[in-house]
Amino acid sequence: MNHLKDYIRIARPDHWIKQFFIFPGTIFAFFLIDNVDPQDKILPILLAFLATSFIASANYTINEWLDAQFDKFHPTKKFRRVVSGNIKLHGVIVEYALLTLLGFACALLVSPMTFYMELWLWIMGIIYNVKPMRTKEIPYVDVLSESVNNAIRLLIGWFSITDAFVPPISIVLGYWMGGAFLMATKRYSEYIMIADKDVAANYRKSFKHYSEQSLLISAFFYALLSVFFCGVFMIKYRAELILDIPLICGLFCLYFSIAFKHNSSAQKPEKLFKEKSLMLYLLILLVITYVLLVVDIPWLSWIADTE
Repeated sequence: MNHLKDYIRIARPDHWIKQFFIFPGTIFAFFLIDNVDPQDKILPILLAFLATSFIASANYTINEWLDAQFDKFHPTKKFRRVVSGNIKLHGVIVEYALLTLLGFACALLVSPMTFYMELWLWIMGIIYNVKPMRTKEIPYVDVLSESVNNAIRLLIGWFSITDAFVPPISIVLGYWMGGAFLMATKRYSEYIMIADKDVAANYRKSFKHYSEQSLLISAFFYALLSVFFCGVFMIKYRAELILDIPLICGLFCLYFSIAFKHNSSAQKPEKLFKEKSLMLYLLILLVITYVLLVVDIPWLSWIADTE
């Protein structure tokens, strides 16, 4: 039983909370597409959530196996089951195949486009982890290739509602760059925790080309791009949402402050729910966003007027 638990752990079911990133995609679909009954979409959304969770766990499984030789240089990851030798390759292969099949099966029950998005998410796991590509070892490409999973999750949420339309590219890019900000901030937090460039480079080869300054500047750049693309979406589809921009900027700043903490939650996003100030801020942002979606503010219409 303990051996089975080791295999369950490398699938990281505690990270399934990240799949909540699909829900903004469903919200945007409900907002932009007419004649959609939310009650009819409960099961597809649930299946899309499960499909994404299974595919993400499949990616985590090969991630832990292939990273074992590098994780031994990390202060906390060196205690993982794969590093200690408790996990066997044949077990990893069986687990990876099973999780992949479960993910694809759930996705096919939702829609063809949902399946294609899950396939894309699965392929990104290979590109990110497996040689010769293994983009996690290439500076900046590591952040962008991992954070594109954020955009894929948005698309999964969208296509769980409709296959007839595609979401605006502006919000997809904004979501991607928001994820890149989170990932660059995670890299920065890991880098300062390890506090030794040589050890950091042994853990992750991309760290050989990073510095604290370059990581912070890149995170700032991704945050600016995210706000820009989100602003384009807001102006085109709902001018009232422009009032959200200062709050979104504040959210990025608050997350930055978390990254500077010792043993920061930014290194483990699945633990962010313990950051009470962040959760309260997100709740306030969600409430205000809902109000801006349902309440018209006529004097803001000039922002979107192109005539």
